[in-house]
Amino acid sequence: MSERNGDLLKGLIIGGLIGAALGILYAPKSGKETREDIAHKTEDLLNKAKEEYEKALAKSKAVYELTVKRFQELELSAKEKVAEVEGKVNEFAQQSAEVVQDNKNRLKKALDAGVEAYREEKTKKPA
Repeated sequence: MSERNGDLLKGLIIGGLIGAALGILYAPKSGKETREDIAHKTEDLLNKAKEEYEKALAKSKAVYELTVKRFQELELSAKEKVAEVEGKVNEFAQQSAEVVQDNKNRLKKALDAGVEAYREEKTKKPA
């Protein structure tokens, strides 16, 4: 139960007790009737306080359950996003590896062609 609901419940109980006590004390009745009235009013007030407490408890439980459900949805969403990002990272890594391999092959071909051209030039011009 939130602090605000707790304060409201305390205020309801205290205010009800004060109001009931003042009403009974100023009523023109005998001591026995007054005690019976106090007992009935106290019982009524406690029943009302119990009802308010149960309502606040039910509301708190509903908010808690809604919050848990929302966190579970957020967790699932986060896991889906992580999986999506991992997939993109893996795809990018694979593409990068292919580009590196392709560039490596091109460089090797260029070096081989350079070496071959050098050999041809060397065989053309006798030293």
